Amino acid sequence: MNEDLKKLSRHWMDEFRTTIPKTKALRKTIHQNPQVSGEEGPTRALMAEELGISFDSVAETGAIGRVGPATGPSIGIRGELDALPVSENTNVEWSAKSDKMHACGHDVHLAALAGVVNAAKVLDLPFGLVPILQPREETYPSGALDISESGLLEKHEVCHVIGAHVHPAIQLGSIAAGSGFVNAAAGEIEIKVFGKGGHGAYPHKASDVAIPTAQIALGLSEVVRRTNDPMSPAVVSIGSMSAGQGAANVLPQSGTIFATVRSTSTKKNQELAHQIDQFASYTAESLGCFAETRYTPGEPALVNSRSLADKFETYAAAIDIPIAETMRSLGADDFSYYGEKCPSLMCFVGVKEGNTPSLHDAEFLPPDEAITHVAKAFITGYIAAADILMEPK
Repeated sequence: MNEDLKKLSRHWMDEFRTTIPKTKALRKTIHQNPQVSGEEGPTRALMAEELGISFDSVAETGAIGRVGPATGPSIGIRGELDALPVSENTNVEWSAKSDKMHACGHDVHLAALAGVVNAAKVLDLPFGLVPILQPREETYPSGALDISESGLLEKHEVCHVIGAHVHPAIQLGSIAAGSGFVNAAAGEIEIKVFGKGGHGAYPHKASDVAIPTAQIALGLSEVVRRTNDPMSPAVVSIGSMSAGQGAANVLPQSGTIFATVRSTSTKKNQELAHQIDQFASYTAESLGCFAETRYTPGEPALVNSRSLADKFETYAAAIDIPIAETMRSLGADDFSYYGEKCPSLMCFVGVKEGNTPSLHDAEFLPPDEAITHVAKAFITGYIAAADILMEPK
């Protein structure tokens, strides 16, 4: 352990604590004024004003800045700008007044990032600190992919990127930062079923598309069970399905299923998509219809750097971080694209208090205390990366 870096982490946390009143107020402002993917301009502007540093625009509604040494190697910290199309049900005074909501904790991440960056301005950092204000984490096309392909990470000589995400499966205040596979490769699949419409009284004169649509939906889990090695996890989950226009006596001409496909690799997702395409086609054909399947690949699997994870655990005690068991799930995050550019680390920050609602739930609302815990993850991640950069080559 580098004693100078250990002291720096403690000094940084002391400076961060002076920003807590402002970071709490910022979190509430962001939470009350959410923008969904592709519409994050106002949130980016608010963050830029709060940080008061120069930013390069990127990925249409994102931005990248820098504090500390203006040249040489740097370490990035990522904050997501976007909210979700969820109608909030928390009943707090500062709840969103729209059909959008920060139901994934991005408001907490952004507030913590702002406090960490502002606290860093008075420190003598050994390497640049690059705040990445990223759009479109919740949808495709990925904001992280656009940023990783923009050339700005190379411009700032970003050697490592640190991410932090609140998680209701981990006890409040604990942080999981284990190495290896932690999040799934993901994609989306759309299945459209077509046939002949008709009158509900005469199903023999129509295709009755609702039936094959329903049978395909019910059979997707069987496709996974039948074609995927059970020792390697995979899941296909339906997000929405529809057939017809709501009239009880009209047999629909078409039906649609939208689902997410998740596994441990992009290749496996593609194989599952192929199997689903065949299953949907055969099922529809057997009932006098036909089906078309379109697969949209998403982010690759998220793999944490072993060296960063080990260093993180080494320095965690310096600022009183309880380390949780490594969090691995079929959740997905486009932070994985940064990991394909350079060794990176995603930290899962616990917000569990009793029966905490799930991520993306209309009642999900981490306490303000979570801002400090996310800040600890960013700071310790930076310290871990700095230790690696200081090692003799």
